[in-house]
Amino acid sequence: MRKILNPAQNAWADLTTRPTKNLEELEPGIKETFNLVQEKGDAALRELAEKFDKVTIENLLVSAEEIKASDSKVSIELKEAILQAYSNIQLFHTAQAEPVKQTETMPGVTCWRKSVAIEKVGLYIPGGTAPLFSTLLMLGVPARIAGCREIVLCTPPSADGSIHPAILYVANVLGITKVVKAGGAQAIAAMAFGTESVPAVDKIFGPGNQYVTVAKQLVNKYGVAIDLPAGPSEVLVIADESANPAFVAADLLSQAEHGGDSQVVLLTTSAALLDQVEVELKAQLDILPRKGFADKALSNSIGIVLHSVDDMLAFSNLYAPEHLILSIRNFDEVLDLITNAGSVFLGNYSPESAGDYASGTNHTLPTNGYARAYSGVSLDSFVKKITFQYITPAGLQNIGSTIEVMAEAEGLQAHKNAVSIRLKEINHV
Repeated sequence: MRKILNPAQNAWADLTTRPTKNLEELEPGIKETFNLVQEKGDAALRELAEKFDKVTIENLLVSAEEIKASDSKVSIELKEAILQAYSNIQLFHTAQAEPVKQTETMPGVTCWRKSVAIEKVGLYIPGGTAPLFSTLLMLGVPARIAGCREIVLCTPPSADGSIHPAILYVANVLGITKVVKAGGAQAIAAMAFGTESVPAVDKIFGPGNQYVTVAKQLVNKYGVAIDLPAGPSEVLVIADESANPAFVAADLLSQAEHGGDSQVVLLTTSAALLDQVEVELKAQLDILPRKGFADKALSNSIGIVLHSVDDMLAFSNLYAPEHLILSIRNFDEVLDLITNAGSVFLGNYSPESAGDYASGTNHTLPTNGYARAYSGVSLDSFVKKITFQYITPAGLQNIGSTIEVMAEAEGLQAHKNAVSIRLKEINHV
């Protein structure tokens, strides 16, 4: 981790740059994949699985028997943990439902808004170096609460053509029956355009590697919605001298182990704490099974000493982290100063891992600075907000002249006439 002491404020913008690749270079190859899937459907998915995943797939769809068999392949301990996480995630997301509230904007003019589920959604769950069954919970639970009519799950198979049993167990808990053995850009294409086995969906959710990220951005151009722009995982920790160096190091490594393109940032007012965290990083890194990934990510990461908590929060808002941890005294006094972050963790005993798995909040969050404008996935991500209005004859008399004057001022006579013809009938009666 690179150390920087009290950088000038005009240097902050450069320090917030992520170590991202030029993803536009991947577009031509991904467009070729799109064309192949559109032309050959299921055959393309089998062909590309053999090419990229080195696996031969006869049945693209996981059978009901395979899904049910996962129950015996997952330990009791893991099943209990999954069910506890499921309960917490469900409670948190159920609370996000908005009751329909009618508003009479003026006498006889009533307006309201209603949440309506997106009918068909596609969930992409990575299954490579880390089978993210936790992400299936994060996406499948709110999809079910929203009432999405069809849920399609795509996840890449292992070398023997099977799907990780924990992913299938969670699918079974959620009642998801359409599970497709497909990964990468071809899975995104299948959900966007449809194949013989994979229904086309209206919106695609889920994280993935750089190919999946670009594929999701490209299908947006074909009229298929996506959850949010997502890239390598990241965390920013704000710590003062009250922080525990071992805790801070553990939080940094928990994100660094995602992959070599992840980035972690430590902001502190204490140079001594930065040194202590560095010692802890080395000690904890050595025992990690994913040491190689974490070590590479740390080479892209920075530790910065700043003058004050206010400075640290200002830098954080400029960086707009996916995950923000406040390991400082009196964190509750500065919460209103946080304007850009995907998810925030408060105090020394709120590890980022809690949000990743089981506290209840969603871990599908904006990265690469997109937290300046995007929220993480929520119940709202799986619904459309449709507005309604009802105007009585008396209401149209009240609001009619306002509409007529505005329409005429814009030169839209037919808009005015749509009101005038009604008013003429009302007044005539």
